[in-house]
Amino acid sequence: MAIGQPTPDTHIEVVSTSRPQSRFNCCVNRQRLHSIITGMVIFSYGGMGMAQGLGWNRYTGIADSYQFEFSWFIGVIIGAILSALAFVHVPKFYFYALAIVMQLIDAIICVSAPYNYEAMVAARYIGGIAIGFITVPFIIHNSEVAPSNARGKWCAVEQSGLGLGIAIQVIMDSMWNPALSIGNNQVHGIIGIVFAIIAIAILMLSVESPIFQLRRNDYVKANTCQWELMDKNATSEDHNEALEENKRYVSEGSHESLGHDLSASMIPFIKMFFCRCLVAFSFSAPLTKTIIASSVVWKGTMYSWPIIVWRILRWIGTLVAILVMDKLGRKLLSMVCRISMVFQMFAGLFVACTPAYMGEAFPMRVKPFMIALIVCIEQVIHIIVIVTFDRNPYCFFQYYLSVGIILLISMLILLAMLPETRKMTLRQAGYRFRRLHDIWAH
Repeated sequence: MAIGQPTPDTHIEVVSTSRPQSRFNCCVNRQRLHSIITGMVIFSYGGMGMAQGLGWNRYTGIADSYQFEFSWFIGVIIGAILSALAFVHVPKFYFYALAIVMQLIDAIICVSAPYNYEAMVAARYIGGIAIGFITVPFIIHNSEVAPSNARGKWCAVEQSGLGLGIAIQVIMDSMWNPALSIGNNQVHGIIGIVFAIIAIAILMLSVESPIFQLRRNDYVKANTCQWELMDKNATSEDHNEALEENKRYVSEGSHESLGHDLSASMIPFIKMFFCRCLVAFSFSAPLTKTIIASSVVWKGTMYSWPIIVWRILRWIGTLVAILVMDKLGRKLLSMVCRISMVFQMFAGLFVACTPAYMGEAFPMRVKPFMIALIVCIEQVIHIIVIVTFDRNPYCFFQYYLSVGIILLISMLILLAMLPETRKMTLRQAGYRFRRLHDIWAH
């Protein structure tokens, strides 16, 4: 069978077409509430840890070593690999629960041992593993349960949460008063504890993906989950249409050979490599040094408004993308970023599109491993920049010249290769990604 061609539809008899009685039926949409709140708080604390590793660790009393900076990113790699291996066998609830517990441990260490170098490095490893462990399931889970016309919105919560956490850490660190009786790391940990408590409280609203249940041949639970994900005004026809589409997706994803799926993943992998891995250049250690140095030169101090605006704009960009990407499309927003990456507002527009693309790009069976590989490469880029950047004025010139060339080349490649997938089902988006080129944004 040729790559990109659908297999014949496989229909499985639905156990029940009526909405099951459930104490949650009164909710407008449990998944929306769970995705927004849980994802936002988990990834927000992760964004704070990420920012600490990229230079925003100025008043913690902890040595600014290479290990402290890249430990969080190594943790993400470890977590992403573990989650990819366990994804098919473990319900998403347990991924969320374990990630929250690990972040809570990270936060407690920050509060209880804020000036202990070894303890803080251990906390950063734990926090990074938590983010890596939740990233792969979060992207896949949201791409499976979100409606086709809102998939980008719910997947974008990953990058919006990271952006919010980065903004919190940057503003807190740049405005910190060393004379305060409480330590910077302690406040960092307190915020993490609050976020973890919120995430735990909302975790019970989690709804499993019908696709996960179908892959386990549990059609009764798949039927129930599908109903719980539907709006309260949804009809039996709406439910059956959504469930049948999920069945076709599972059937096609299960009947092809592993070799077919791997070969079908090559072109999407190239596209996502240029799309997602370059997110690392939108917020990096050299960029942190640049904004601090330029603020000091311009305003005479780093306690000035440009740093605050610099970080808030990126988060605002992710919020704007959440609102419009399912209307304007993902390709248009991501191209705007390539032209204007130096402006954090446009960087925010771009990075918010990447989780949706990753959830759509790969065949079902190999999707966890391909997403984990992309996430790992993204962290490796951060680590390489951290350990190779020689902090002298000439290296700034070399770094930005190299990044500028890379981004320009990437823009041209993605302009020709990146598909527009708004309002498509996962099956349709997957076929679209397997094309070598996709010029039109429609």
